Amino acid sequence: MENQNTYLKPVTLKNILKFAVPTIAMTVFMSFYTMVDGLFVSNLIGTDALSAINLTAPVILLVTAISTMLATGGSAAIMKKMGEHKTQEAKEDFTFLILVNVLAGIVMCMLGYLLMGRIFAKMGLSTEVEGYCVEYLSRYLVFTVPILLMNNFTLYMIASEKAALSLVCSVTGGVLNMALDYVFIAGFDMGIGGAAIATGLGYSVTAVVGLFVFSQKKSLLHFKKPVFRFRVLVSAATNGCSEMATALVNGIITMMFNWTMLHYVGEDGVAAVTIIMYVLMFASSLYTGYSYGVAPMLSFYHGEQNHEKLKKLVAVSLKVIALISVITVAASFILTKPLVSVFARPDNPVYGLAVTGNRICTIALFFIGFNIFASGMFTALSNGVVSAVLAFSRSFVFMLITMIALPIILGVNGVWLATPVAELMALTLSAFMFLKYRRKYGY
Repeated sequence: MENQNTYLKPVTLKNILKFAVPTIAMTVFMSFYTMVDGLFVSNLIGTDALSAINLTAPVILLVTAISTMLATGGSAAIMKKMGEHKTQEAKEDFTFLILVNVLAGIVMCMLGYLLMGRIFAKMGLSTEVEGYCVEYLSRYLVFTVPILLMNNFTLYMIASEKAALSLVCSVTGGVLNMALDYVFIAGFDMGIGGAAIATGLGYSVTAVVGLFVFSQKKSLLHFKKPVFRFRVLVSAATNGCSEMATALVNGIITMMFNWTMLHYVGEDGVAAVTIIMYVLMFASSLYTGYSYGVAPMLSFYHGEQNHEKLKKLVAVSLKVIALISVITVAASFILTKPLVSVFARPDNPVYGLAVTGNRICTIALFFIGFNIFASGMFTALSNGVVSAVLAFSRSFVFMLITMIALPIILGVNGVWLATPVAELMALTLSAFMFLKYRRKYGY
């Protein structure tokens, strides 16, 4: 099978990076243009509008959670079948799961419109910030289905050995988003609603290209007449439940961050949290991109029971992540002030809060990469339960403990320290699971 030559090559750093570098570049660029989105909003509209983007983030994460589950879990299940040479079944399942995503998107969009007014009304926000929240989310939800398709097609392009095309789509969408941000906000004076429309149109690029690419029979994966297999839906949901849990929990934890900062500092604190989340997201995208890149390889080698390749792939991956961790921590410490000053001027109270917070939160980058890879690895190995335990513990249980306890003891600094402490606790659990299942999977 010519299309599978990449999977049949020796596991070397060079061949791994052929898979991983495009996805790393893609996720980094996506996080970068999300930061640019915030940059335009904070500088052209104000830090209140920047706070509103963060306040809407939990709702957006809730809306996209099911798609995240089906995309990651479905990709693992389908590539496992490809490794078992069940290619026709894999293509039927692929089409079926895409249709499920479309239906899920329609339902989540309707729920979003139905509930968003009540959600923001109960937060005790100023009239201006609440108005920004409603305006931004109401425009964003229009693009729910294209965004869900983008989530799926990004991973399936990688699995189909089209990681470079996925990168091109992401770059094109990002450039379009940034250009439209300026046109809609500065040129047409559309405010924060224009920023939401620009984001939705940018994300839609991958969705449109994906529909075209996966309609071509020459693609390793392409649309066929779907077959409803309940076990496939269950498998995708089980394998991807950790990623859905992560999305859901991230939404809950973001709300907790916002509420805590509103309590201690007010809406300036929410803006500071937003800036720090942009920095952490940018650094974490390196790990996420690498994990997405090697996931199809892990699934394929697991499917063909090639323990030698699987073991080498995991060993090299751990070394790569360790190197990235050191680089990102050093860069974040050195560049803290320049990064924060892009979003808030030094005379803005948000600036001091964000500088202090970023320096403390940066410690988490020593641990985040290993935790992201561990959860992604177990998803790729079709062990969604372990992956879910790791993701849920890391993103919710440990964060909940630290978010409740540390601010009581340390005040605002406790909020910033919550993330590094939670990630360290998660690393201990990841190491335990890694060693426990090593013999079973042969890595």
